[in-house]
Amino acid sequence: MIRDLILEDGTLFTGQAIGSTASSQGEVVFNTGMTGYQEILTDPSYCGQFVTMTYPLIGNYGINLADFESIEPSIHGLVVKESCDTPSNFRSEQSVDAYLKSKEIPGIAEIDTRSLTKIIRKHGTMRAILTEAREEGDVDENALDFAPFMTDQVERVSTKNPYVVPGRGHRVVVIDYGMKHGILRDLTERLCHIIVVPYTYTTEEILALKPDGIMLTNGPGDPKNVPEAIEVIKELQGHAPIFGICLGHQLIALANGADTEKMTFGHRGSNHPVKDLHLNKTFITSQNHGYAVRLGSLENTHLDLTHVAINDDSVEGVKHKDYPVFSVQYHPESAPGPEDSGYLFDQFIDQIKQYKQHSKEAK
Repeated sequence: MIRDLILEDGTLFTGQAIGSTASSQGEVVFNTGMTGYQEILTDPSYCGQFVTMTYPLIGNYGINLADFESIEPSIHGLVVKESCDTPSNFRSEQSVDAYLKSKEIPGIAEIDTRSLTKIIRKHGTMRAILTEAREEGDVDENALDFAPFMTDQVERVSTKNPYVVPGRGHRVVVIDYGMKHGILRDLTERLCHIIVVPYTYTTEEILALKPDGIMLTNGPGDPKNVPEAIEVIKELQGHAPIFGICLGHQLIALANGADTEKMTFGHRGSNHPVKDLHLNKTFITSQNHGYAVRLGSLENTHLDLTHVAINDDSVEGVKHKDYPVFSVQYHPESAPGPEDSGYLFDQFIDQIKQYKQHSKEAK
C-alpha cells in the first residue's frame, strides 16, 4: 500500500505505507542518529511530531522489551528511507512495522529522506500530513486541512498521578514534563528514593514531600506553553537543589528572567558536541529540542552560562549564581546516545549532599 507525506508548503512525497493505515498530522522534524530508533519512537518529547530518520536503514535490529523510554509512544508518525522487515538481533521481539501497527502509529518508507531533510534545514520544521494508506489513486483532497501546531503536549505526556520508585538514598522529587525512563535509571543507579509527580503539582505539594533534590525533566513543545511550571520553579529555588534537563532547562531560564526562542530545525541526534566551560572539555551529547534559551537574554539575570554548542554557539547549560540550581539543554541520560555526560547526575548528588550538610550546620 502507498501513502503520501504532504508538507504545508505543498511539497509531496509518495512512498510505501508502514505502521497504521490511518492518517495523521504533525510537525515534521529530523533526527541524525544512526541507531536508537526505538528510544526515539518512545521519547515523549516527540509528542505531536513526525520524525524523519536521516540514516537510510531503520529497523535492522528490531524492537525489544528493554529499550523503551516510555510505556506508550507519543510520536505521531515515522518517516524513513528503508524499513527493515526482517530484523536480525538476539534481543529482537518484533519489527518496527509491527510495533507501529500495534501502537496505531502511521509511517512512510521508500521516500527521499535526504531531500526532505534539506527542505527542513532550509525552511524550518513545518506542519505535515500523512495520508491514509491506499492501494492506488489520488489522495482525498478533503484530508488536506492542516491543523494548528499543538500547544498541550506536556499535558498529554505528563503522568496523571504521582508514583514512587523506592530507594534507600536521597529523596528526589521528579517533576514529569514528559520524562524519559533513562532519567529514572540514572537516579536509581545512585540509590535515590524517587517520587515522580505531575507537572501540575503546586509548590506546596512538592515541598510537602520534603525533597532533598528536585529534578525537572525533558518534555515536548514550547516551554512558554506551561506558564504554571515557570511560577512553581521560581518558588522552589532556594528550598532544595534543582537539576533541569532539556525542557526543564528552558523552564529554569524563563523562571529567572531569560527568554527562549524557536529554532529553525532544532537539535535532534546523538552526536552533538557541547563544551563544558567550567571543565574546558567537549562532550558528545544526545539532543532532542526545537527551542533554545536566547544567549543575549542571560544578561542581567542571576544565571551563568556553563555549556555551549560547538556547532552553532547556542546555550546548552546554565547555573544559578545564588542557589544550587543548574541545567543542561541536552540529555545526559542519553538513551540513545553517548554516556559522556553522566557526571552531571553525580554533580546533582554532590549538590544535595552539600546542601544537606549546610542545612544541618545552620540548625
